[in-house]
Amino acid sequence: MIPLSVLDLSVVTSGTRPAAALRNSIDLGRHADALGFTRYWLAEHHNLASVASPAPDLMIGQIAAVTKNIRVGSGGVMLPNHAPLVIAERFKMLEALFPGRIDLGLGRAPGTDGATAYALRSRLDRREGDDFLERLHELTLWETRNFPPNHPFNKVVAMPDDTPLPPIWLLGSSDYSSELAAQVGMGYAFAHHFASYDAVAAMTNYRAHFKQTGWRETPYAILAVAVVAGETDAEAERLATSMDLNRLLRDRGQYIPLPSPEEAQAYAYTDADRAVIARNRSRLFVGSAATVMQKLEPLIAACQADELMVVSAIYDHEARKRSYSLLAQAFGLAGREAA
Repeated sequence: MIPLSVLDLSVVTSGTRPAAALRNSIDLGRHADALGFTRYWLAEHHNLASVASPAPDLMIGQIAAVTKNIRVGSGGVMLPNHAPLVIAERFKMLEALFPGRIDLGLGRAPGTDGATAYALRSRLDRREGDDFLERLHELTLWETRNFPPNHPFNKVVAMPDDTPLPPIWLLGSSDYSSELAAQVGMGYAFAHHFASYDAVAAMTNYRAHFKQTGWRETPYAILAVAVVAGETDAEAERLATSMDLNRLLRDRGQYIPLPSPEEAQAYAYTDADRAVIARNRSRLFVGSAATVMQKLEPLIAACQADELMVVSAIYDHEARKRSYSLLAQAFGLAGREAA
């Protein structure tokens, strides 16, 4: 079995306030560490009623402090929202405090709506168009110190200067991201859970065109998927109704906390709604552990994934933890709680 990891959105539900959702993330991090998961990544989202954490670097420090073995990282930091020096400083600090356990995953989307993106960026240097590649280059220069002669940044040092940046990963959901990750020779994570682009095409393209540039010796691709696992197929289907309704409403621009299964089952669905939900199920793996594995294995093989990263937006926190426990058992993880 390939390594298994967690992507956490610090889910806010109709019954769980944001502060409690953040504490649930810390608890889930401990749980994943005990189960033997490889990584625990946290996303950056802003102005979303269903996501409590806009600052993955803060959550990374909190979770790394209460875990022992699991790598903790960003999945990801939205680089256009931040000055590259700030990201370099924060992640060098995290690496100094938790050496060998931090990952820096980077995304190029704003992680929010247009007005919020403007509020985030209006006081930063305003570069025209998509400046992700320029910002990525600047971020790497804080590590390599290869600024041109007489460049003013040659007098600036990203502290702590005795600590390297943690491994950099590029995140994406398109062919652009896979091609860029291959060209710069960094790790790659594909967001199957919301991408419209074909995961197999993106991940095999990354592997085929990977260039060794000094950041990684060989290509390494993580497949991120949405999973709801239960003791039985029927129980998993019940839990998944929360995600079904949440996705349906989100596609209509209605961003609300994750509803309970009872709220989802009471919703007055139209035939068109049910058709949309059925289509969206292509991005969601639901069932008992055996059923989920049967559905996942062909995709993992086709993508040639080196690692699977699972996001599970489940209303009840204990049911969410149990879903990860069932997956850990199915993947044969050697953690203390996997059995």
